Amino acid sequence: MKHTENYQFQLEKLISNAFEEDIGDGDHSTLSCIDANVRGKAILKIKDTGIIAGIDVAEKIFSYAEPKSALKKLKNDGDEMHFGEIAFEVEAKVYTILTCERLLLNCMQRMSGIATLTKEYTDKLKGYSTKLLDTRKTTPNFRLLEKEAVHIGGGVNHRFGLYDMIMLKDNHIDYCGGIEKAIEKAWQYVQDKKPGLKIEIETRSIDDVKKVMLTGKVDRIMLDNFTPEKMKEALAIINGKYETEASGGINLDNIELYAATGVDFISSGAIIHQAKSLDLSLKAEIQQ
Repeated sequence: MKHTENYQFQLEKLISNAFEEDIGDGDHSTLSCIDANVRGKAILKIKDTGIIAGIDVAEKIFSYAEPKSALKKLKNDGDEMHFGEIAFEVEAKVYTILTCERLLLNCMQRMSGIATLTKEYTDKLKGYSTKLLDTRKTTPNFRLLEKEAVHIGGGVNHRFGLYDMIMLKDNHIDYCGGIEKAIEKAWQYVQDKKPGLKIEIETRSIDDVKKVMLTGKVDRIMLDNFTPEKMKEALAIINGKYETEASGGINLDNIELYAATGVDFISSGAIIHQAKSLDLSLKAEIQQ
């Protein structure tokens, strides 16, 4: 995701908006006591254990604030981190360091927590063909970096928004008047308006799965809140004709039971909304 032009554009917009929110008409704490041209160094100290994420984002934040800043990476995104280690060193104007400090820490602490929890989930899937997906259960205006953290932790990004996939969930189906009607309308919409757009349909029972199989015209079937036993029954009916996704009630304790059914994907909102931020700090490096 991060290698695309759109990612870089969205990241720069996120950083710009974050600075506008934080700085306002000036970082008066820094302006009041620091010379505008004095330069300095700082290090990012690790005070937790897990998977580090957001180093590339920190570098982008510094370069956005001061193009001549120089960040030396001692770790890379996705590396294991341990208490007492240093992730990077940066040299820039002291004003830049102090103004960027909280923004980069907020991003990196949150991203590292998500990457760490995602890695716990993906480690459980080793040896299985099942892949871990994230969801849209994200923080408004911070989805870009939360999903990037999932990617760093070894997960796979599901649709980014409402615009890049059709997902017919329970409320769509109920408002539309049933599974068959919802699928037919969505399929015709794709033919008329958005050729190539994928269609996923949520099912809540074996009967729902049978209706989808009779209707066709979808790309993926979500099996929502199925037990592992019901999952196996549904997968036998689908028989590889469509991609399959398990969702609902899946956690670290039971994820392997679901992976063992052979389902293609497991989606989890928990890897983002239940992740705990990890402790990092940016400290001035003072030459003695």
